[in-house]
Formats: sequence, C-alpha cells, structure tokens
Amino acid sequence: MSTGPGADSAPVHKPDTHTRGRGETFSSLRIRNYRLFFTGAIVSNTGTWMARITQDWLVLSLTGSAAAVGITTALQFLPMLLFGLYGGVIADRYPKRRILMISQAALGLCGLALAVLTLSGHVQVWHVYLVAFLLGMVTVVDNPTRQSFVSEMVGPKQLRNAVSLNSANFQSARLIGPAVAGLLIATIGSGWSFLLNGLFFLAPLTGLLLMRPSEFHPVERAPRGKGQLREGLRYVAGRPELIWPIVLVGFVGTFGFNFPIWLTAFSEEIFHVGAGTYGFLNTLMAAGSLAGALFAARRGSTRLRKLVGAAVVFGVLEIAAALSPSFWLFALLLVPIGMFGLTVNITANSAVQLATDPAMRGRVMSLYMMVFAGGTPIGAPLLGWITDTYGPRVGFATGGLVSLAAAGAIGLVLARVGGLRMSVGWHHGHPRVRFVEREALATAA
Repeated sequence: MSTGPGADSAPVHKPDTHTRGRGETFSSLRIRNYRLFFTGAIVSNTGTWMARITQDWLVLSLTGSAAAVGITTALQFLPMLLFGLYGGVIADRYPKRRILMISQAALGLCGLALAVLTLSGHVQVWHVYLVAFLLGMVTVVDNPTRQSFVSEMVGPKQLRNAVSLNSANFQSARLIGPAVAGLLIATIGSGWSFLLNGLFFLAPLTGLLLMRPSEFHPVERAPRGKGQLREGLRYVAGRPELIWPIVLVGFVGTFGFNFPIWLTAFSEEIFHVGAGTYGFLNTLMAAGSLAGALFAARRGSTRLRKLVGAAVVFGVLEIAAALSPSFWLFALLLVPIGMFGLTVNITANSAVQLATDPAMRGRVMSLYMMVFAGGTPIGAPLLGWITDTYGPRVGFATGGLVSLAAAGAIGLVLARVGGLRMSVGWHHGHPRVRFVEREALATAA
C-alpha cells in the first residue's frame, strides 16, 4: 500500500521480488481456475463487442442520430449510476461464483432476445433501449462481482497481473468482435451478430462450472446488516489513495470514453464510410488498448503519477484526433488513444484494488465502476448533443479537453496532499520537470 497519497509517492503495489522476465506477463494463467475464467471470458467478450458495434450501428440506422446512440449508451449505464453501490453489497455478501453464473446467463438471454427481435424484422429503437437498460441492470451486480472475484481465484500476489490480463482479454476480443460484426452487418444482417453474442455466454458458464472451489483464496463475506453502503463510502472517503483515482477515472469515463458516439459520427459525417470501416476503426483502437494492457501486465508497480500522466496524454491525443484532416491520420491516432485510455483504466483499477481491504473490495469496486461507467448517462447524451449540434470534431475535442483538465487538476491536488512541489531543472544537459518533496526542494535551494 502507498505510504503517501502524492502523485510521486511510493507505489501502491511494490514490484515482485523475483526476476522480471517474459513469463511474468502471463504468470496468473498458471492458476487453473483463472485459466477457465480467462478462456470463457475471451469468448463472451468477443460476443459482447460484436453486440456493442451492432447495437450502435442499428440505432444509427433506425434513427440517423448520434444523440440516439448516446441515449442507448446512457440507458445501458444508467443502472450503474442509480444502483451501483447495491451491487457491491451483494458481491461482498454472497458467493461470487454463484452470482456470476446467474448474471452471465441473464446477459446471454438479453442477447438472444435482441437477436429474435432483429431477425424477425420487428425491432424498433425502443426495443434496443429496453434491452440496453436490462443489460445495465444485470451489470450492476455482475461487474463488481467479476472484478472482486479475481482476487479469490489468484490471491494478492497475482492480483495486479490478473487485472491487467483481464483488460488484455477484453481488448483482444475487441480486435475480433468489431471486425466480425462489421462483416456480419454488411453481409447477412445485424440479427446474427446478436444471436452469436447470446450463444457465446455458454463459454463463461462452462468455465465457472468446471472451477474447483477448494482452490479459491478464502475471503470473509460481509454479513447481512444495516449501514453497509455508508460503511463503504466512509472507507473510501478517508483514503486519498482511493478517492482521487476514482475521481479521475470518473471524469475520463464520463467525458473521454464516448467512442460509440464519435466513431459512428466520424464514419458517417466526416469520412463517409460504411459499417466495415467503422468496425476497422474500433479494431485499431482495440490494438492500442491490448498493447497498453500487456504492458501493464509486465509492470511491477502501480504509481499514481503514471495514472495522471496517462490521463494527460489521453486527453491531448483525443484533441489531436478531433482535428485530424485525413482519415488515415485519424485512424492511426486511435491506436495510442486506446493504449493510454486503457493504461488509465488499468492503473486506477489496480491501485484501488490493491489498496483495499478484501472484505470491502466488492463495495469499493462497485463505487469505482459506478463513477467510471455510471457517469455515461450524463456524458453520453451531452456529448451526443454537442456532436449533433456542433459537429463530430467539436464533440470529440470536448471529451479530450475535459479529460486533460481533470488530469491536470487532480495531479496538482495529489501533489499538494502528498507534500510535493514541482521541480524544474537540468539532467544530463536536458530540462527535467518532476514532483519532489517540499523539504528536498528547500534543501536543494
């Protein structure tokens, strides 16, 4: 755990003492239960990405409005904003494997329902809105349970690596899912993409059934009782190493991660390309995200200054992409945008989990996800309206500006509460800017 809350404080998680090597990147896959979890997840994640791309394209086809895409995204994340903390209480109170079996089955049924509506030719935009909201309701419980279940499978020593591999898993599926979705939409229609998504949830269900409970790392479950929500909030509020990463990812998630809106709008209005190219743009972003996830899996520490730095670069890259004059420059910038966006998410996720008591992890992660994803019902319609009213470039640049401003402000807050000041000097003939302790700066002066 960090010994100080400042941006340049000691790492939240210290490097492993064993020698760093190529095998460290995938070290948590040596654990059988986690291998089953990982394998099932990559199949269902592929289907999820297929459904996301198809859903956004279907809404745009039915309405012709980027704001409608934003409404769909908002409805999917609205339950997290309204009920997210309750999901964390459930995750801390009941066996996580059993919860996940129920939630994964429910997610599969939602996908099959949308497939039936689309293949039968009866789908309307309100059907998509309703299914998106139902998916969000299931995710309220599924997300904090899945996040906190990782520690029970791998234990504290492998937690950082497993969190990074989970993100790599999700982004690997993002490489495949959008491309397959674009091909299916262009050839045989949207309904088949939804159908495959529903069927793909059989994979994680099989993995959960095959796990060996005797190999789990036991975690004390919270008993039924009053005030557990307040207890979780008080726990986070008293720890700067928890609250400031959560605040930062809240701003970035609310305003900087509205890619369904921007990529559909840029595809339609700026570059005039079809569903196949839209899928290609998502694949490029996923390639960068995967690289960021694998890089994070090899890191031996999680520092808050890396979180702030990645958020700054992320905001700058979004602004640059918004101003890109050509399709190929825009497309190439999506790779580092994906890389630094994923770095922000993984660094904050790892820092928060590793600094949290296991008995509180479900509630803390539900708050994390509520802030990160729950802000989407606010950000998506707002950014959708800006995109429709002022154009895709202004909408995309707005998300980047807010992310950049939030990173700068929170970086200064972290430096202040950590007793740090900015030091500007020269190092081997080059200028260097860094945060140092106030006492050290005074001594040097």
